[in-house]
Amino acid sequence: MDAAIQIEKISKSYGSNHALQDVTFSVNSGEMFGLIGPDGAGKSSLYQILATLSTPDSGTASILGLDTVKDYKALRTKIGYMPDRFSLYPDLSVMENLEFFASLFGVTVKQNFDLIEPIFGQLSKFPKRRAGALSGGMKQKLALSCALIHRPEILLLDEPTTGVDAVSRSEFWDMLADLKKIGITILVSTSYMDEAARCERIAIIDSGRILRIGSEKELTASLGENLFNAVSSNMFALLSALRKLPDVENCYTFGATLHVVTSPDFNPDRAIAKLRDEGIDDVKIFPAKGDIEDLFIKLKNEQ
Repeated sequence: MDAAIQIEKISKSYGSNHALQDVTFSVNSGEMFGLIGPDGAGKSSLYQILATLSTPDSGTASILGLDTVKDYKALRTKIGYMPDRFSLYPDLSVMENLEFFASLFGVTVKQNFDLIEPIFGQLSKFPKRRAGALSGGMKQKLALSCALIHRPEILLLDEPTTGVDAVSRSEFWDMLADLKKIGITILVSTSYMDEAARCERIAIIDSGRILRIGSEKELTASLGENLFNAVSSNMFALLSALRKLPDVENCYTFGATLHVVTSPDFNPDRAIAKLRDEGIDDVKIFPAKGDIEDLFIKLKNEQ
């Protein structure tokens, strides 16, 4: 399959801060590819290079066969970019923002409205409202509409759901799935590990380095069998006690439970008996299914 985005050994530093270190991966044409990592991992630095707003210190990046440095003028008409911060004009209305971004690319809203109509539907009810007065979810819909109005082949979305409520986050990802169906290649970054499942492949990035690349199934398969859930009425005491057990390699909070990473010799029944001796009577330990967040914690600890 042809690569729509090709990144080869990209490095970028800001003084002593090594934002990107030999980053290499590719995104296939028509793929929804996720770049997953915490704040400060280097995601935005990479996006600025791909969006032709910054140049790498070393390495190369190309989109649709065009070099992001040498061919930046030709490339800008082929990509739609949403930065990690709301970047539209807050004092302009919904329609004024849309018309402005259309004019930048030499098109009209009418020409490409069919592409954004499913996204823009709710916004069309108040076209004169200032962009700065919109809710978080509506701001993201407007930003996505503006990024799409020139009908790009590639979408670069840098943490598009940060600060947005859970319902709006889900709606946004549904919209991305619809855009993928019509052939738009999407590179989307997020610090929400649960969103990774919506991507076909994922690159996990931390401290400017790519730690692992693959589908969610491929990545989580490497977690093995030694992962358990643990619960009790006193979760803090349980956390402290579990971390002291000899066959427990790591223990951390995970939603309403604890996730316990163990050696192959770990025996849940023996652990429960030991915890009861320490006064934790209502503990339950049972197998857990690892996800991307567990893998990230594992990779982080291995660095």
